[in-house]
This record gives sequence, structure tokens and C-alpha cells, in this order.
Amino acid sequence: MNPPSITTLAWRQTLRDFRAGELRLLAVAVLLAVAALTAVGFFADRLNNGLTRDARQLIGGDAVISSDQPLPPAFAAEAQARGLATNTNVQFPSMARAPDDKGGNARLVSVKSVGPAYPLRGRLQLKDGPDAAVETVAAAPAPGTVWVDAGVLDALQLQVGDPLLLGDATLTVARILVIEPDRGAGFVNFAPRVMLAEADLAATGLVQPASRVRYRFAVAAPGASDAPVRDWVRWAEQHIESDDLRGLRVEALEAGRPEMSQTLERGQKFLNLVALLAALLAAVAVGIAARDFANRHLDDCAMLRVLGLSQRRIAGAYALEFGFVGLIGSAGGVLLGFVVHYAFVWLLAGLLDAALPPAGFMPALFGLGVGLTLLVAFGLPPVLQLSRVPPLRVIRRDLGGPKAGSLVVLGAGAAGFVAMLLAVARDPVLGAVAVGGFAAAVALFAGLSYAAVLLLKRTVPESDAPRWLVLATRQIAARPAYAVLQVSALSVGLLALVLLVLLRTDLIASWRQATPPDAPDRFVINVQPEQAEPFQAALKAEGVARYDWYPMIRGRLTAINGKSVKAEDFEGERAQRLAEREFNLSHDARLPVHNSVVAGRWTADEAGAISVEDGLAKELGLGLGDSMTFDVAGIPVTAKITSLREVDWGSMRVNFFVLFPVAQMDDVPLSYISAFRAPAAKGFDNRLVHDFPNITNIDVSASIAQVQQVLDKVIRAVEFLFGFTLLAGLVVLFAAVTATREARAKEYAVMRALGASGRLLAQVQRAELLGVGALAGVLASVAALVVGWLLARYAFQFSWNPQPWVPAIGGVAGALLALGAGWCGLREVLRRPVVETLRRAVD
Repeated sequence: MNPPSITTLAWRQTLRDFRAGELRLLAVAVLLAVAALTAVGFFADRLNNGLTRDARQLIGGDAVISSDQPLPPAFAAEAQARGLATNTNVQFPSMARAPDDKGGNARLVSVKSVGPAYPLRGRLQLKDGPDAAVETVAAAPAPGTVWVDAGVLDALQLQVGDPLLLGDATLTVARILVIEPDRGAGFVNFAPRVMLAEADLAATGLVQPASRVRYRFAVAAPGASDAPVRDWVRWAEQHIESDDLRGLRVEALEAGRPEMSQTLERGQKFLNLVALLAALLAAVAVGIAARDFANRHLDDCAMLRVLGLSQRRIAGAYALEFGFVGLIGSAGGVLLGFVVHYAFVWLLAGLLDAALPPAGFMPALFGLGVGLTLLVAFGLPPVLQLSRVPPLRVIRRDLGGPKAGSLVVLGAGAAGFVAMLLAVARDPVLGAVAVGGFAAAVALFAGLSYAAVLLLKRTVPESDAPRWLVLATRQIAARPAYAVLQVSALSVGLLALVLLVLLRTDLIASWRQATPPDAPDRFVINVQPEQAEPFQAALKAEGVARYDWYPMIRGRLTAINGKSVKAEDFEGERAQRLAEREFNLSHDARLPVHNSVVAGRWTADEAGAISVEDGLAKELGLGLGDSMTFDVAGIPVTAKITSLREVDWGSMRVNFFVLFPVAQMDDVPLSYISAFRAPAAKGFDNRLVHDFPNITNIDVSASIAQVQQVLDKVIRAVEFLFGFTLLAGLVVLFAAVTATREARAKEYAVMRALGASGRLLAQVQRAELLGVGALAGVLASVAALVVGWLLARYAFQFSWNPQPWVPAIGGVAGALLALGAGWCGLREVLRRPVVETLRRAVD
């Protein structure tokens, strides 16, 4: 009779081992890792495709050129020659007024004139009144009418159908704007919108040669092909560069909606981090389970060698068996991940107005690759050694034990797995901190746990200690390799669990602090020095106790280190714009609380010193010790850079590129800027503008609410994925505790044969698990603090101040979790009959 083929043998072994439960832990570990990664992958794929599609709506066309002056006619002519639809809108801030018979109130608004083809992409949502139904349209206001935000009507005490005074024109309020897809997030767009027809713009008389106006020229292809648009954009960029046209730039989603892009980017980082933790934990679980699997099959392989099977057939059979397990676990993980990603879509419902496009096949293929790589990298090395078990093990069972895996196979597999994880991270810093931090932690755990075992042998006095404690310490010290493996594996699992808790409580809390619920929602500029005290008194009278208050000085950069500044001296477009613009400078002896010094030193009241924002310094090539000269209303002001600051521009607080660290600056013209949260009292804005008619009061509450809404939904998705990683961590804990089950069985068999009671052995087991778990918990908590700080500082750019009691809590949690995992996985060992344990323990 011919022996079965390798495929048949592998299939039979797979079915037998699955029924025996010996492959379940492997399959569960792979399934959880693949499910976590593919759930994130499917969702990210759909979200990215949706953002690419909806970016056209968010910027108002397939491509947009923004400029501070009317675009040369050649751009429109070239677009029309390529068959593209075009539209120009003009945006600028101005004051809108109510007629005298309607109260005569005035309000700063963001004016936007649009052409008849507006919008080229996307649709607007309008209402005919405050309580009317919302209507979705793709149209522009009719000549003689305006569409306005509801805030304009509230501030001016007007209703739909009333006249609105805008410059020299009187226009009729026709409808209320609900959603304007291409509104953008520029500072001018924080003011409530007034949208009018392009034909009415000249009648307002608001656009003059020196006016600060933003022109946006949008194009769109009539068909499905993007080729004409790409060609036109390429032509436009070449034309801008060759003709040295200043102030023109091609807009993208990041420019149009930076608050949306930044929030989604950070949310994607969190999701990727959690998926990375799940994959790393699965790798540990697979490695432990594969070694346990190899230990269980030593005798089987020895018998197969006796029956004549070659090493090649045995190795091939086990390789195919693990391939079957990898395919089954990976396929199940892909299916589970596909189902779970719909939970993300549901949790983030409303983040994008339109339905997300279907997901592609790449996340599924990637998930299959991760699952198979997991088994190849961490499962096959110990299992393939089964083919080397000598036939003599049938009569001498001390032979053929598993040895350290092949460094070549293990190294190649681990390198491939790390490469896949770095691809999952999509961010080199995030991937390096997560993967490198775990690798360093594993080495640290192994070294410290071995040192702890050696120390344990010398610290427990055998004469005075309870019997169960002596036996527990002797067991740990008698098998240091098992103790190191167990503590290291437990520490890795607990590291992920502790890190998740810290992320949830501290890192996400830091994230929320970027736009806290009490963040300022009003910015007031142009407060004159003589109005400073009355204005602050007015705020306090309205109940505003906390507010930012800074002097604001307008200055143009004229020289760096005594050399005159010219835009052409800089290469980058942003640097050139910065060299031409006027800066908003300020001074304060105290460092703003939302700023941090990254280089140099902030010294209060240091004469002739300035502090520069770090990003600006890099853009202009500045460093500590360089001098900057500003022209402030004809007065040259020169100072030396003594510190560089990191500024949180998303903090919704008053920020400056350049600060003088002094309490007073005499002989320079200035005004004041304030930021605060408006009280709930009705009519507050109108009273403030009435008492101080020269100020500009900017309401950013709508933008803050939108960012906070997006943030809440992304955090819900992150917390949902935490569940998968928690499961993966528990799988590792279970695998680590049960990896020594058979070794414990042999020891307990001998002790029970020598008269040890079941109660004593249970005490020994509990003491060992509690001690090992506590040590692993402390080590994991310390490592989690380090890894968490690195992630907060370098991957997410947050300040993070963890609590010192984390290691103590981690030690207690580790002890309890290890005890729980031991109760689930090892209680069967204590219940075995003495005869059976002795039979199994025979060597």
C-alpha cells in the first residue's frame, strides 16, 4: 500500500488537530489580527475614495486656482479650449447693514459673489425660512437677491424677504444658507456668509483696487475622464512658474478643509495604531501556540519516522497544515473585518454627506498576506523542527526536544512581517515607535524577568516562609526558561492592554483639548488702546471671566541679519508669501500656556529679544542668534531670536508667529486682539458691536462645532476597534499561561504522588500566577509609559503627562488577569486523576 501524499497527510492532520483543539488558538490569533487590520483597511479605503470624490465638492470643482487678484484671461481661455466648464467666485469680508427702519444694526460678514454656473461640483442646502424644510439645489442666487447664513438674520434682526444693505447696493434676502460645500476654512469664512450673484458685485462698490479680495477660479470636466483637468492643471502650474505669477496657487482638499483633513488624518493614525497592536499581539500568540503545538507532536513525529516517513514529507505535511490554518484564519478574518468596517461607517455616519463608495480588493489581499506571514514568520520555525525528531525518541523521550528556531527563517519572516506592519502604519514615525518599541520591550522583558528569577531564588527564606510560597518560588526558579517566556509573553500582552487604557484616558483626552468644549468661539480684533479697559470691563459685565488678551502690532519683515529681505531670495512659495506679507506681532512677558519652547530660552522682559514660531523659522531658514528687522509704521524694530516656540494652531486660541518677551513696548502703534467664549445671553454680539462700533467681532462657533462633531465620531470608531485589540491581548495572556500546562502537569503529578494535596497545589498555582502576573504588569506599565510618551510626542504631537501610579495599577491588573487566565486554562491540570497525570508525566 502506497503512503498517502503530502497533501492528503496534511489535510488529515489538520482535521484531526482542529477536532482536538490544538489549532484553535492559532486560528483565533490570526483571525483577530486579520480582522482588525482589514476592518481598518476596508474603512480607510472607502473613506479615502470618498474624500477623493468629495474633494471636488469641497473645493467647488475638479481643480481650483486661488489668487489675490483677477486671474489673467489666458487661464479661462485655455480651460474653454479644452472643453472645461468654468466659474469664478470672489470672497472678501465686509459689513452688512439692516435698513434704518429695521434697526440699522451692522454685522461683519463674509461676502461671496458667484457666477451663473455655480456650483460646478456639489450641491447647496437652502431653506425659505427658519422653520422651513431644507431643499438641495445646484444654483446661484438670482440677481438682486442674496442667500445668507441664519446668523446674519439673527444679528441684524431681519427676516427672509427683508432688504439687506451691502455697500452701495440694496439686495433682498431670498433664502437661508444651510450647507455650502465649498465654503473652506479660511479666516474670512468664519464670519457668516452673504452670497450674491456675480452681476450685483459691481453695484456694491466694495471691490476697489486696494481691496483685500480672494478670487477662486474653478474648472470641471463635463465627462467622467479627469485627463482634460489634469492637463489643464499641468499647463496652469507651468504658466504660473514661467511667468512668475505671484499669489496664485492650485487648491486641494487640505487647503479647502484643513480642519476636516487634520482630524481625519489623526483618526486614521489612531486606527492604524490599534490595528498594529492587534497584529503584534497576534504574532506573540502565534509564536507561543506554535511552540506548544510542536511540543505536543514530538511523539507523533517520532512514530512517523519509525514508520518510514522522510523528513521532507513530514516538513511538507506540517507546512501545508499551517498553510490551511493560515488560509482559514485569514479568510475568516477578512470576512469579519469586512462586516466590522460597516460598524465604522455607521459610527461615522454624517461625517461625509454622500454615501461612501464601495471598498476595493486590496485590503482583503493585504489581510490574507498578513495572516499567512504571521504563521510563516512565527509559527513555522518551531513546527518545522518536528521533521528533525529522531526515531529513537520512541524509546527515549528525552531526545528531540524543540530547539531555538532557525535564525534565517525566523529573521526573514520577522523582517517581512515588520515590513507589512510599517505599510499598515502609513506613517514612518508611528510604525517605528510601535514596532521598535515592542521589539525593545520584548528584549527588556526577557532580561529583567531572568534577573528577577535569579533574585527570587535568594530572597525567599525556606525556613520561615509558608510551604506553598516555597514550592511556588522553587517551581519558578527550577525552570527559568519557562518563567522568562511566560513573564515576557504576559508583559507583551499587558503592554498592549495598558497602552490602550492610557491612549483612551490620556492621549484621546489630550486630543480633545485641542478643541475643548469651552474653547473660545469669538475673536475680536481692532480694539484700540483707549478702549482696552472699557472693553475688558464690558466682557466682565457680561460674565466673561476668561479671555485671551494680546496687543497686536502690524509689521513688515525688512531685513534678516542686516540683509534686506526680498521674496526672490527664498525658494518655497510659502516663504515668498511670508516675505511679502505684513506680520501680526505681539509682546508679553509670559510665555503663552499653549506654546512650548523647543529651542533656546524664554526670558521675561529681555530687551532686544524675540521668540519665533518653529515652523516659520524653518520656512525662512532662521535660527537662534539671527536678527530680524521689522518696519512698524515707519519705525524699524530690530531684535535677536532667543527662542523658538512650538505653537498649537488648532487650539482655537490667539497665536502669533513672532513674540517680543516684554511686558511693554512704547512708541509703536498697536491695537488689541481678544478671544473668548461668548455668554449665552441673547444679543451679546449686538451690544458689543454697538458699544464698540470700530471692532471686528468674528464668530467661529460653527467651525468649532463641526470639528468637535467630527472628532467625537472618529473617537467612537477608535474605541470600537479597541475591542479587537483587547481580545488579542487576552488571547496572548491565555496562550502565555497555558504554554507551560504540560510541564506543570508533570510537576504536579510528582508532587501529588509524594502526598501533596490538591488544596496545596492550588495555592502554589495561584501564588505563581499572581507573582508572575504582577511582575509582568509592572514591567508592561513602565514600558507602556515610555511607548505612550513617544507616540504622544512624535506621532501625534500632543503633550502628555501620565500618572505615576500607573505601574502599581498595572501590577495589580496583571496579577488578576494572569490568575483569571490560569483559572480558565489550567484548572483542568489540577482535576486530572493521579494515575492519568503520572501516565502523562512518564518520560
